[in-house]
Amino acid sequence: MESPARRPRLAVIVANGITGDSRVQKTAVAAARDGWDVTLVGRSDTKRVQRSKMGPITVIRVPVGADYLRGVNSRRRHPVRAAATQFQLRDQAALNRYTAAYRAWVRQTSAESNWAGSPRRASLKALLKARRSVHRLRVRAFRWEEQRRPKDPAPVGDWRRDWPQVVDLDLAFGPVIEEIEPDVIHANDVTMIATAALSAARLRARGRKCAWLYDAHEYVKGVEWPNARQASALPALEAEFIGRADAVVTVSTQMAELLRNDHKLTESPLVVGNSPVREVIGGRRSSASVREACGLGPEVPLMVYSGWIGRERGVDAVIDGLPDLPGFHLALVVGRMTPLLEELLAQAESLGVRDRVHLVPYVPQHEVADYLSSADLGLTPFKRVPNCEVSLPTKVSEYLQAGLPLVTSDVKVIKAYVEEHGLGEVWTWDDPKTFAVAAAQAMDKRDKLAEAITEDVRTELSWEAQSGKLLRLYRELSKKTPPGPRPDVSWTVQETPEAVLTVDTDDADGKPAWRKLGETRIKLGLGPANYAGQAAAYAQAITRLNPDVSVEVVMNKRPESFDYPADVYVDATRLRELNVQLQQVERIVGRYTHLLVDAFMPVFGHLNGPSIAGDLDALKQARIKVALLAHGSEIRHPLRHMERHAFSLFHDAPEGIAEKLRVKAELNRRIAQEAGLPLYVTTPDLLEDLPSATWAPLVVDVAGWATDRPVMERKRPLVLHAPSKRWTKGTDRIMPVLTELHDEGLIEFRLAEGIPWAEMRELVQGCDLVLDQFTTGSYGTFAVEAMAAGKPVVAYISDGVKAATDGALPIVGATPDTLREVIRSLVDDREGTARIGRRSVDFARTYHDGSWTAQVLSDFLK
Repeated sequence: MESPARRPRLAVIVANGITGDSRVQKTAVAAARDGWDVTLVGRSDTKRVQRSKMGPITVIRVPVGADYLRGVNSRRRHPVRAAATQFQLRDQAALNRYTAAYRAWVRQTSAESNWAGSPRRASLKALLKARRSVHRLRVRAFRWEEQRRPKDPAPVGDWRRDWPQVVDLDLAFGPVIEEIEPDVIHANDVTMIATAALSAARLRARGRKCAWLYDAHEYVKGVEWPNARQASALPALEAEFIGRADAVVTVSTQMAELLRNDHKLTESPLVVGNSPVREVIGGRRSSASVREACGLGPEVPLMVYSGWIGRERGVDAVIDGLPDLPGFHLALVVGRMTPLLEELLAQAESLGVRDRVHLVPYVPQHEVADYLSSADLGLTPFKRVPNCEVSLPTKVSEYLQAGLPLVTSDVKVIKAYVEEHGLGEVWTWDDPKTFAVAAAQAMDKRDKLAEAITEDVRTELSWEAQSGKLLRLYRELSKKTPPGPRPDVSWTVQETPEAVLTVDTDDADGKPAWRKLGETRIKLGLGPANYAGQAAAYAQAITRLNPDVSVEVVMNKRPESFDYPADVYVDATRLRELNVQLQQVERIVGRYTHLLVDAFMPVFGHLNGPSIAGDLDALKQARIKVALLAHGSEIRHPLRHMERHAFSLFHDAPEGIAEKLRVKAELNRRIAQEAGLPLYVTTPDLLEDLPSATWAPLVVDVAGWATDRPVMERKRPLVLHAPSKRWTKGTDRIMPVLTELHDEGLIEFRLAEGIPWAEMRELVQGCDLVLDQFTTGSYGTFAVEAMAAGKPVVAYISDGVKAATDGALPIVGATPDTLREVIRSLVDDREGTARIGRRSVDFARTYHDGSWTAQVLSDFLK
């Protein structure tokens, strides 16, 4: 049964790759801040599902096939004629395979004809001649059919056949959305309207309440689509489904009126303009600006055009006007070079103004207003095509939030807004010469125009104000209210790979969680193992508490390993390649002042061997201060561990593992002893193997794991055990006890194996007791996360680990032999067990929020 406190679920779906779509991203963040459980679904640029996180938001990118499209394309041919002309040759690839098979047969048969006797030779030559004729006929017939196939066939009036890509999108997205079981589906753009309608209907048929809304970003009937089939299909698609939506949202009042009239809607669509987040404007630490990117001084008149450059955007008229604006410069904020942009630059060259046209790069969407603010005027030179006439584009809000007066063409909505508020100058699109006049006038009275950008204007054109209307709509549609807002979710939250340990994701400026390598006294390299994302977590803790340090995190990554946060990923399968090794030398030498090497891995690839030992001389010559950090198996000696611990994991290790790890541990211990470098370990039990080391505790997102769910209030407490590998946790040794207590009705036991890490947090936060390991004598990241969630943890803890924490460690000690009695005592004393959970939170904060670790490492970083 669903908990009444469950956060309502929202699926925000879009047919693009999400990155760069500011409206979609801001929608997801606004809902997450309001308390919704948000999943953002977009399109993968690979053939596999890509999963990641934006703070609490789950991001899923799904691969989209083309099977339905291929089927439609094959049916577009003349079926009877093609059956003869292209029998079993559906495309060029099939013809190539047929030709290859023919050539192979020819080679074999012609050789046999030379080896065979006279009668046999004659028959083989006749067969060769006949087969050659058949092959030539089939190739000619195939090409004849291809030439007669229309390159751009006329629309047939059925959107499924005219634009079958929409069906392929639905086949990919639909199952993912239905697995989420959202309370509300937010479909962005017309390409998602069918998927939202079908998924909502299917969920309702299964007894799940699901509402959906259509967010029309464009006036579909007014877009100049690339071909006739698309121009026919997409308006028909919108017309078929828009009336079935539980609500319609769009970007301007004018578009709302058009949609209502076109589709005879009973209610006018809700208007939600796409505006910047006001809260983050003015808070960038970076001093980069569009003026600096152009290399211009403050006295130079600078106009800026930001965003996609299409023919309907009218940038060519601006360049035509530059010769009449002596001294004026133009900044084009562009993401990549396109054929049209090359044409525009050639146009500027021919007019003698190329030196006054500057291409400057994109910045993250939450930085745009600050980035633009150093310019003088913002441009919207759109052509008067239907789609450009009916909305106030995002760039208008960005210009005004940046304090820039506007110079706009006379497209209907922008012109009306600018003239109503006195925000700039308007020129006539049909008379391009008027652009230069308008720009000069706007520059002359720039200060007066800027004064018209009032607080009311900025507030109205803020995403905080606009998204509030969306959030109210979600509640109305779902009849659900989130249990509580989450203002700790930053507007500028960064996307990170799934299963990533993310610490303090709510930086005010949305920058990555650590200070990037730059102009600081200490330049620290961290890696290249980055096990469980600990190098990244250390980086954040260090830079949060030490302003003199900037960091670069490096991770040697294998295809099967998680993409934990890092600045540099090195393909671990290519460490033996010289060019890869030299790249690492160039990246490190001359850039780092300090280097914290984890897991004894080499930092120059395998240039000097497979361990850090070979690189140490070069690092010393480069005057880089080095320290070594051990995580566990690379330094834990199996034989000594088995001597100290009766239930050591190495007693149960698969054959050959203990011996392999013994060799590695002995080598690394010798390196540690001979190098004479500062040594650190992430868990206190490793001090038994490296007694001269210092414990630098694991760092976790303590606040991110926190929950207010009570423990030990169920009749049968829920007990969770989540082994990554059974032999490392002692799972098989404790399973009989747990099964017995579960069958007896004392506890409800949950074994979580193969659970995606994105789901593990929910499992931990919802249980009463967590059983960690019964084999190592210590505790790791999972135990700390459980303690941060306020859960009493049971594990085997050695006396040495207890001593390292001065007896403060609240983990309840047990062995496979004593576990039964320990669990019974915890269930009998529920109040005392709950107190252990509360103490666990305090312990996690004290030892594992990064402050202690940064303090420990401060001596090395002097």
